[in-house]
Amino acid sequence: MPVRLKKPIFFKVRIHSVNEVSRLKEIRIHGRGGQGSVTMAQLLAKAAFEGGKWSQGFPSFGVERLGAPVQAFARIGEEKITDRSQVHEPDFVIVQDATLIEVEDVLNGLKEGGMILINTSKNPEEVGLKVNGEIVTVDATGIAMEHLGRPIMNTSLAGAFAGVTGLIEKGDLIKVVKEIFPGKIGDKNAAAIEAAYGKVRNDG
Repeated sequence: MPVRLKKPIFFKVRIHSVNEVSRLKEIRIHGRGGQGSVTMAQLLAKAAFEGGKWSQGFPSFGVERLGAPVQAFARIGEEKITDRSQVHEPDFVIVQDATLIEVEDVLNGLKEGGMILINTSKNPEEVGLKVNGEIVTVDATGIAMEHLGRPIMNTSLAGAFAGVTGLIEKGDLIKVVKEIFPGKIGDKNAAAIEAAYGKVRNDG
């Protein structure tokens, strides 16, 4: 089950809602080459577009090497987005591989009261981070293995992100995924999204 840390001593907890999307929201994704970080950024952006918002989804500028730390970014807002630079002060951080916490400053620039979503089976207080905001953990890899039979967790994490933030709609995300991955693969990814979304929504 995913765990949301709600009242730890050193955390300032924030509940995100769809009412907060009136201003630009910026997302930074930390992953490893081959884990689909860029695809996740594009899925979030496309789902936001389906919901009538302005959006961007793009990779870090550089070469993606298999297994090496990589970043991808997304922006979502109600007005036209003109900034094309990388995201340095995100509202949300998504960590696809929890081992990156030991080798990268995944919290760098995270805005006060922001949220970090981490793919791990650990509880938030066990990941070793101190955040002036909110930590949410979900076993996205476990969900992917259950529904896809492979440790490809980007769609599971996207579903969890939709569930915990309300920034994009689950239905829009599933629609986009099925367009990009038609047939049985799309159905399996949709099931992973449903499962991850349900777990974070039902937590607490």
